[in-house]
Amino acid sequence: MNFTEPQPTRWIHYSRKTVERAERAVRCAPFKMLLFATMREHSVDLKAIASKAGVQHGYTHRAVSELAAENSLLWLIQVGVLRREVDGQGITDSFRLTPLGHQLINHWQQHSGTIPAPRLLDRVYNSLSRWVRLPGWIQ
Repeated sequence: MNFTEPQPTRWIHYSRKTVERAERAVRCAPFKMLLFATMREHSVDLKAIASKAGVQHGYTHRAVSELAAENSLLWLIQVGVLRREVDGQGITDSFRLTPLGHQLINHWQQHSGTIPAPRLLDRVYNSLSRWVRLPGWIQ
């Protein structure tokens, strides 16, 4: 993906490696475009994403347990696509897009309107990146 297209607002420049990892993570996540489009406007609570509620809201392809949904959302935080909402008492169970997440979702909405389906290699590479974390000094 190329983020050099003219944008209505000024975008942060991310390295190709960062964008590719974030794209792959979103494509492999069990979430639909509607969830990310909603997160552009306001935060979404974990309970609205997990289980049957996620399917009813159009956020997931299938019912996903609360633990699985949270793990997927936490991975999207680690790759820089999402952030957790904070209120006056601390971290909440709500999630929102980061600037990188906004760029990815805007790009896909303008070009296809959907999140591209992951290839088998995307799933393998995403799993390796997610579960086999090398120390930063090795990478």
